[in-house]
Amino acid sequence: MAISRVWISLLLALAVVLSAPAARAEDGGAEGGEEAAAAGTEAVLTLDADNIDDAVAKHPFMVVEFYAPWCGHCKKLAPEYEKAAQELSKHDPPIVLAKVDANDDKNKPLATKYEVQGFPTLKIFRNQGKNIQEYKGPREAEGIVEYLKKQLGPASKEIKSTEDVSTFIDDKKIYIVGIFTELSGTEFTNFMEVAEKLRSDYDFGHTLHANHLPRGDAAVEKPFVRLFKPFDELVVDSKDFDVTALEKFIDASSTPKVVTFDKNPDNHPYLLKFFQSSSVKAMLFLNFSTGPFDSFNSAYYGAAEEFKDKEIKFLIGDIEASQGAFKYFKLKEDQVPLILIQESDSKKFLKSHVEPDQIVSWLKEYFDGKLSPFRKSEPIPEVNNEPVKVVVADNVHDVVFKSGKNVLVEFYAPWCGHCKKLAPILDEAAKTLQSDDDVIIAKMDATENDPPSEFEIQGYPTMYFVTPSGKTVSYDGGRTADDIVEFIRKNKETAGLATEKAGSATTDE
Repeated sequence: MAISRVWISLLLALAVVLSAPAARAEDGGAEGGEEAAAAGTEAVLTLDADNIDDAVAKHPFMVVEFYAPWCGHCKKLAPEYEKAAQELSKHDPPIVLAKVDANDDKNKPLATKYEVQGFPTLKIFRNQGKNIQEYKGPREAEGIVEYLKKQLGPASKEIKSTEDVSTFIDDKKIYIVGIFTELSGTEFTNFMEVAEKLRSDYDFGHTLHANHLPRGDAAVEKPFVRLFKPFDELVVDSKDFDVTALEKFIDASSTPKVVTFDKNPDNHPYLLKFFQSSSVKAMLFLNFSTGPFDSFNSAYYGAAEEFKDKEIKFLIGDIEASQGAFKYFKLKEDQVPLILIQESDSKKFLKSHVEPDQIVSWLKEYFDGKLSPFRKSEPIPEVNNEPVKVVVADNVHDVVFKSGKNVLVEFYAPWCGHCKKLAPILDEAAKTLQSDDDVIIAKMDATENDPPSEFEIQGYPTMYFVTPSGKTVSYDGGRTADDIVEFIRKNKETAGLATEKAGSATTDE
């Protein structure tokens, strides 16, 4: 199953907690950070919709940063990126770094084409753009240089001695080694194909000598793949060299049985991988520093082992480190210890104040289909007589989809500056349309209510227009009252014509 946009949004929210974050395009930019490199000739190429295709075709290996001028994180990256570009321009062959202002209307189609979800986003273009990968390296000049030099070399390094092992294999990282009888043939070719595809995520090596490896055994039957990891069983092998099977083996083996959400940066790559997965996710949140942590930890690992054959991944999180997740899931600290199950379609199941001995039985109830989904909602307003109507999770379907009216609904966050600017404009538009009995303008606080799954909320404010027949149209008009009124009347007429045509067709029959 493809990664949903909801989970992409969560990844961006987590990035704020974990490291140098990506800023959402819709939220506006935090000012600050260092200014770009001093005036002079820039080593970073400036690309746009007119010349990016030529640049990609010209350079077999190129890194492109998609940025927004208002983005504070982009400003902070700029001098480091320029410094790295200057250093990498001396490399043989030169490594090209480029940038695209993805906030420019002219370049916004590029952001869509290359799946830019936030700023800054860096992409590695290989083989004239035939292979495009997410840049997952450091954000300071020295680290960028080191990471990209490594990316430019072979996807898998040959291990010829025990000295090579100490050079290549870091016992704090995942390392994948193919052990072969010869460096040719189907197994070797498939291994190298996977190494090339996943090189931005993992380090790969290959060898003819199993005894060079940690815990190596010269007598073991070759070929096979050995994955080293700093958690769980430390080493796991596979003899299936089918490309798809090898990718699945690496994916399954490279995440801890239970991912830990805390402030330890060593855990952060596994966190991102956890949230990127399309599997059902079970998350246990508690305070690591108080209460019976050991009891919960033991019971939770036991549950992960008991349900290891199910399509579900497990996470245990410290509430002191996981505030971003709490905000996203609309949870409160007074609910902990709590266990939450999130399905890929955003359906949630929640048990607050859970005890260690309740974890397994509650998960069994989930798999047996005996649990009711949890939906966060504010109370339905008793009085709702303002021009812009307030909707909450418990009545949004009645108002938006079942009222038989044309509805423009805004999803907002109270802290969002753009939402605050839009509020009086929406009021003005609603007053203008008050005489139109078949039109409703509504708003929902998306931080206090779970938005319906029919809508994709990428940032705030997000607006949708819903016709009486239930057709949804993403609002793409201007931000004045006249723009909003014109958009509603245009789409209302379209909905009306569609209804008339449907009625005529029925009559004709």
